[in-house]
Amino acid sequence: MEKIRLNNNRECPVVGIGTFMLSPAEAENSVREALKMGYSLVDTANAYVNERACGRGLRASGVKREDVFISTKLWPSEYENENAVNETLERLSVDYVDLLYIHQPAGNWMAGYRQLEKAYRDGKAKNIGISNFEGKYIDELQANWEIVPQFIQVEAHPYFTQKELRKTLDKYNIKLMSWYPLGHGDKSLINEPVFAELGRKYGKTPAQIILRWHTQMGFVVIPGSKTKDHIKDNLCILDFKLTDEEMAQIAALDKNERYYHRTDAQLAGFAAWKPDFEK
Repeated sequence: MEKIRLNNNRECPVVGIGTFMLSPAEAENSVREALKMGYSLVDTANAYVNERACGRGLRASGVKREDVFISTKLWPSEYENENAVNETLERLSVDYVDLLYIHQPAGNWMAGYRQLEKAYRDGKAKNIGISNFEGKYIDELQANWEIVPQFIQVEAHPYFTQKELRKTLDKYNIKLMSWYPLGHGDKSLINEPVFAELGRKYGKTPAQIILRWHTQMGFVVIPGSKTKDHIKDNLCILDFKLTDEEMAQIAALDKNERYYHRTDAQLAGFAAWKPDFEK
């Protein structure tokens, strides 16, 4: 497994299994099978309400805890809950997580970030991150953080490469973890001729070419799937390397267009909603 080095000198695998929109049963199954196949990164969140299931999947896989990089996120309803970190660890049945994010710039998110910093100092989070913090939110955080985050998780794909955000990330060596890595299943992206052409050259699918592009951009990618074959395919992207010329061809696709447009009303809704955690 390829890894990237973080700004605190720790490492993270470049490919992981994502569990967004997976039911507890699906998440448990996907995590178990992915780890048995050789994955070593699992991404979940309070809001996915499948953290307990991910913990079960880890235990059922037979893979040692110390060999798995576990990433999860505190939801805004938990930012002012002083027990949020311990409760998250309890749901996952672990003593620490490898990466702990605040999930949205909603509610009292600075209180949430202070929780991350404390968890980092206490050894309960080996790395910390921010999810969906762009523009004014990352600007405000920069002025107030005591510990620089290791990661940001945001929408990124060949149509939207986060050029502007990456200027800030590069300044602090903050790594990017991509969501919507395949453009939210947009066929126009998947069917771009360059991906078919490169797929033929390397014996890969267009999706595998796109996922490899992410890792060569220095991004960590966490595609989710319920299907064993897709989970396997998503891991089989590290046995070839795109050339600089091919990376430039893909770069030409950038439209600076995202699929998800969050509103202030949605942020207010996020702050008001509390996950119904699996018991």
